[in-house]
Amino acid sequence: MGKDLSFLYENCELCPRRCHVDRTKGQAGYCRETSSLMAARASLHEWEEPCISGTCGSGTVFFSGCNMGCVFCQNYEIAHAKVQKQITSEHLSEIFLRLQDRNASNINLVTPTHFMPTIVNALERARDNGLIIPVVYNTSGYETADKLKYLDGLIDIYLPDFKYFSSDISKKYSNATDYSKVCLGAIKEMVRQTGNPVFFAPKVQPSNISCKEKTMTADEYNDYVTDELIDDYCGPLMKKGTIVRHMMLPGNLEDSKKIVFLLHEYFQDNIFISLMNQYTPMPYAKEYKELTRKVGSAEYEALVDYAIEIGVNNAFIQGDETALDSFIPEFDFRGL
Repeated sequence: MGKDLSFLYENCELCPRRCHVDRTKGQAGYCRETSSLMAARASLHEWEEPCISGTCGSGTVFFSGCNMGCVFCQNYEIAHAKVQKQITSEHLSEIFLRLQDRNASNINLVTPTHFMPTIVNALERARDNGLIIPVVYNTSGYETADKLKYLDGLIDIYLPDFKYFSSDISKKYSNATDYSKVCLGAIKEMVRQTGNPVFFAPKVQPSNISCKEKTMTADEYNDYVTDELIDDYCGPLMKKGTIVRHMMLPGNLEDSKKIVFLLHEYFQDNIFISLMNQYTPMPYAKEYKELTRKVGSAEYEALVDYAIEIGVNNAFIQGDETALDSFIPEFDFRGL
């Protein structure tokens, strides 16, 4: 039936904000949510890292509310609980299984932190009923390591952000002076759970019935996607591991370099780093003049060059075209 962790909503300390409100009695935390599970969309999503989206798409569930409140939030409508639909834990487990039936590469939990107890219950229920694809925990990185331990064995892939190094910048944009320290501690726990990255390439036979799985290390993955990417593999996909995302902000090259250095110093090749140039200026952040433009190609290239210079091997980078596109989906309750 799934583990009952609903007591964690009482005197809530699910995230580093530690609101201490009783969300089971209708009180909303910093995340703007009570204990009622709220979501905005469930669909096959093609805009993640290639080893997450694959060829069929990642089975994403976008949850409403957020414990960060970034001034430049790319998913403002759901993060601020303006678009949301209440669903039960039982229904969420059914959504997971429906996405698997649609050949989703994985189940991708987007902004799940503040609903973790309910999600754990739904995941365990879904696994009891046949969920076998990897589960991705897609988070801002502002997590408490002790609460992440409740996810040990349930999450295959962690996909955290590392947004800021400077406490001044994290205070200014997210009211989280302790962000970098907390995020680093959370990622250490994530890597402890997942271990070194593991990939697999499911080789689909012409009959489209049988499937032979080829497992890869990170080094083999890098060689494979560089030299041997062929049409009859619908992958390669990540099976287990941690990918840390950093979305570069305009004018913040030095802060970005410090993040890359820190991640490489602590984790070396035990993680992948995803360097993103896709920042989209949002109208509600116009009072922050430095955030009213996209990231320039020169500053992004300088960051990529720096990562190469210090020896980062496992990384995803984006082309110039991604800086021109918006990666914000339509939150229309699709799939709920």
